[in-house]
Order: sequence, then C-alpha cells, then structure tokens
Amino acid sequence: MTAETWRRDLAASFAVFLVALPLCVGIAVASGVPAELGLVTGIVGGLVVGPLPGSSLQVSGPAAGLTVLVHDAVHRHGPSVLGMLVLAAGLLQILLGALRMGRWFRAITVAVVEGMLAGIGLTIIAGQLYAMADVAAPDSGPARIAGLPALAVQGFGSAEATTAVAVGAGTIAVLAAWPRLPARIRAIPAPLAAVALATAVVAAFDLPAAGLEVNGLAAAIRPPGVEDLARLAEIGVLGTVLALALISSAESLFSAAAVDRMHDGPRTHYDKELMAQGAGNAVCGALGALPMTAVIVRSSANLNAGARTKASRVLHGAWLLLFAALFPAALEAVPLAALSGVLIHTGWKLIPFGRMAPLWREHRGEAVVLLCTMIAVVALNLLEGVLLGLLLAVLKTAWETSHVSVRVDDDGAGPIRVTLTGNATFLRLPNMLDALEALPRDRRIELDLSGLRHLDHACRTALIAWADRHRAHGGETPAAVAIVGAAT
Repeated sequence: MTAETWRRDLAASFAVFLVALPLCVGIAVASGVPAELGLVTGIVGGLVVGPLPGSSLQVSGPAAGLTVLVHDAVHRHGPSVLGMLVLAAGLLQILLGALRMGRWFRAITVAVVEGMLAGIGLTIIAGQLYAMADVAAPDSGPARIAGLPALAVQGFGSAEATTAVAVGAGTIAVLAAWPRLPARIRAIPAPLAAVALATAVVAAFDLPAAGLEVNGLAAAIRPPGVEDLARLAEIGVLGTVLALALISSAESLFSAAAVDRMHDGPRTHYDKELMAQGAGNAVCGALGALPMTAVIVRSSANLNAGARTKASRVLHGAWLLLFAALFPAALEAVPLAALSGVLIHTGWKLIPFGRMAPLWREHRGEAVVLLCTMIAVVALNLLEGVLLGLLLAVLKTAWETSHVSVRVDDDGAGPIRVTLTGNATFLRLPNMLDALEALPRDRRIELDLSGLRHLDHACRTALIAWADRHRAHGGETPAAVAIVGAAT
C-alpha cells in the first residue's frame, strides 16, 4: 500500500466513523435496545466484516431498514432472544453463500425492494414521531398513522414534549438544509453536525430534553443462552430468523450493486459478500447485538472521502471501538429527540418520491407492485409485506408473459382462419375461448397454432374440447375444424 493510498483510506475512515456514530446509536434506540448494541454492531461491521472478501469498499453496520423488524422481534419475543435470532440469521446467510445463492438475490424486482424500503420509511417516521414527543407508540403501523392527528395535539401538552418536538424538528431542518450549504461546511457529515448542534443547544439553554442512557459496552453485551437457542423450535421465531436473513441479504447485495456503479475498482463477489455478512451477523448474534447489513449511506461516504482499499472500513470500526471505550459518557449528553430527528429524515429518504410518477407513467404494473408492497409492510409486517410484494410481482410477470393474440380472418367465401400467437396459458384461457365460441358454428374453421411460443396443458385440452363441440354442433365431418401448426 502506497503512502497516498494509506492517507486516503485514513481520511475516509474518519469520515465514515463520523457518519456511523449517530446512526449506530439512533438505530439501536429506535429498535428498542440499548444504544451500546448499535455501536457493537458497527464495530463488528468494521473489524470483522471489513477484512473479509466480497466487496472492497462498502461499509456494514446497523441499518434503518431492519429497525422495524428488530423492534417487532424484541417486542414479541423479548430482548434476550435478539442474540439468538441474529446468530441463526447469520449462520443461514453463510449457508446461502456457500450454496452460491448470492447472485439470486439480484433477481428480486426493484419494485418490491423500493416498496419494502418505502414501507419501512413510513413506519420509522410514524414511530419516531411518537418517540420525539416522548409518547408511547401504538403497536401496529396503521394505528400509529391513525393516531398522528391526536399526537399533534397531545405532543404540545407539556413543556418537555414541546421542547423535544422542537429539538427534533430543528435536527430535521439542519439535515434538510445541509446539502445546500457551502462545500467546506458539507465536509462535516450531516447527521453528526445535526446531532452536535442539537446537543449544544440543549446544553447551552439547559432545556428539559431526555438524553441517552449509556452503561458501557461490556454491560450491554449478552450472549444467547441455551434456553434462547431452544426457542428456535417456535414457528414465529423461525419466521423472524428467515426474515432477518433474507431481508438483510437482499439489502446488502442491492447496496453492493449500487456501490459497484460508483467506482472503477474490483467488482463485488456476491456469494463471498453474502458469507461475509453472515459471519458478521453470527458474531453480532454471539454478542447479543443488532443485526447488520451493508449500508449505502456509509458506503457512499467512504467512496466520496476517497477510500481505495478495505483499510478504511476496518479503521472506521477501530474508531468506533475507541470512542465507545474511552468516551461513553459523551453519548449521555445527546438528546433522544435529536436521534429521532435523524431517523425521521432517514425514513423520509427511504421513500422513492421522485421515482413514483415516472414509474406510474412508464411501467404501471411495477408502480402497483411498489405501492402494494409499501402498504402491506405498514399494515401487516415486514416479512408478510415483502412476501405479498413478491407474489404480486410473480403474478404480474405471469400475466404479462401469458399474452396471447387471437386474429380472425374471414373473406366470406372460404373457411374462417383463426390465428393464435403468443403464449397460451390458463391465465388467458377465458378470453381465448370467448373469441372462439363467438365464431359461426356452421362454417369451417382453420385454427393456426404455428405462432404460439407456448401452449400449456389447460389450453390444449380446452382447444380440443372446443373443436369437438364445434364439429358436433355443425353436424359436419371432422374437417369442420382443421388445426394446423404445433406448439410446445
């Protein structure tokens, strides 16, 4: 490694550390676990996943995209089970990578992924609005959204709540305005600047705002016990493990594809990257910490800061470890409302507002899949929403690829020639039979199937039955219907 490469990687590691610090803490709080566990996951993402093969420049850590799933799992199964869930999910990721399943995650339609992220974004926003006002949020997504008008009234009912809302709103305003500031100022990561400003204002004016509770890394770490591992026999627990593995894998590999488009260096090896993410999650699970994914925000900061090798992401984990070990009390000055503001802004950025209108104009079916996935994630839960989105995507594709055209040529003198082209499947069978049964029953029919690329068993059986009925009704010879051509 040259001196220039080392200098760039060192500078990039500081930039990523400054971006990761508030996000690690905020995501942990939003997930319903101690803030230290978010730092543990960030440290593992740097020190464990950083040196592993797969992707060279993307950075791993706790992700906002898993906040909803983790919060629901902690609420449903208890915080003590979190380590076991993450450990099992990590081992499953390693198995999927060893079976060379990494590249198959690239086949997931973008509409489902964007719908999933949009649903997560809405859920994060709704939940953190309650947290920012220091009010207990309802359990379900629809109840949270329905309760927002009442929250707007209730949130200003006390001085502490009003202060918290003001601090959170100020944090969001700083984050929104940061890209418009001069380049020298933008060199400071926006999340760090927003949280630091909010902390300074609260301290300077001695405002009544709740802060973080920090007990140190050693006190927060809780490895899973035998009784926790035994709960893997429960169907609900297994479903959560599967959701964690699949969603974190998909998010990591989609991030890898995006990062590859941002640089000219070595491309990602998807199976190795999946195994690296699995190894990181297995270590996080063994420590009782949050799950991790590759995160596009931190990865973009790494690239924009000039990173050249894996050293930058390894070093960012080292800085997180040093900060957590030497300055844990500094986190206690951070107001919770500021972290809620950071997460609300993050959730807003997960919603693809700019993509929806063009997608509706150009690919309406994809837009419907996106919107339905988003609504399902909010109304049901993350796993069921994604599964429903995938089902809709499959049905949409099946409907589009099963298109069959029925053309009728009748010169009035000779036989009526009916030409079928496309893919004749059971999905289009009603339309096809309607066209055939509308033909005159006393005329000779020539049915041309040579233009069909595919003829499934249901359609073949239905065509034979229709031909038999036409012959029987016409009372003519079997030549009343002639079928030409063949289809597989």
